[in-house]
Amino acid sequence: MYPPVDPIIFEFGPIALRWYGLLMATAVLVGALIASREVERRGQKADDFWDMLFWVLIPAFIGARLYYVFIQSPRTADGFGHYLENPLDIFKIWTGGIHIFGAFIFGGIALWLYTRVRRLPPLVFLDAITLALPLSQAIGRWGNFINQELYGPPTTLPWGLRIDRPHRIPPYNDLAQYPDSTRFHPLFLYESLWNLIGFGLIFWISRRFRSPLRDGDITLLYLIWYPFGRFFIEFLRTDSWFFPGTPFNVVHVLCAISVLGASIALYWRHRQPKRLERANEGDRTS
Repeated sequence: MYPPVDPIIFEFGPIALRWYGLLMATAVLVGALIASREVERRGQKADDFWDMLFWVLIPAFIGARLYYVFIQSPRTADGFGHYLENPLDIFKIWTGGIHIFGAFIFGGIALWLYTRVRRLPPLVFLDAITLALPLSQAIGRWGNFINQELYGPPTTLPWGLRIDRPHRIPPYNDLAQYPDSTRFHPLFLYESLWNLIGFGLIFWISRRFRSPLRDGDITLLYLIWYPFGRFFIEFLRTDSWFFPGTPFNVVHVLCAISVLGASIALYWRHRQPKRLERANEGDRTS
């Protein structure tokens, strides 16, 4: 697997169309189309989803960027010090550097607020988004390939990824120890494939077990599937801050909480069907 691929598709004066931005826009559009159809399938109006999308996407991107800048970037080539010296670079999201967990937090809060204000069932809209989200992530991860980011340690596997020196973080930028022929684990590919499988599986479950599934179950399935795979992929990360003396980082903790919490919630809510039915009826009428 051999970059480099020019990250800029074409330029017109100060305007540049970048692969990263195009892939992100494609991921959002594909996910939104799937989610809007799921909203309709659940008996809601697609127009309500499209009206909500803007108010959720903006906070989600802000959260994704802030998480990267303040938590993820200290191990990157630029580092957090770069953003302290060049604060305007925080807004250069097209150069890469976003984190899905920040999007979860900010986007989830925005969705909850919007549905409460508009008196819409939050779990229905959340399920629709999380049904489509793995496919969007699978598409968007290829932006990391273009930007030569999200790679792991050196590997001799045939699908190893070439990383140019400007995109390497220490100690892999030492060409004496890690020459140009060194190849690295393509973590973006691992995660993209995991998300693609997850989308197929969750989509199949949503259709095959339509009757026993309740509002919010698709979200819980996503919160089990994606963090479970991400937990193991994180062991190969080279750009994360790890707790001293351990192979674990903040994402490991968040993933473990998500998998355990969502598993318990999924089990608990199906052990008490009558109580949940009353709760769902309350959500729909709120």
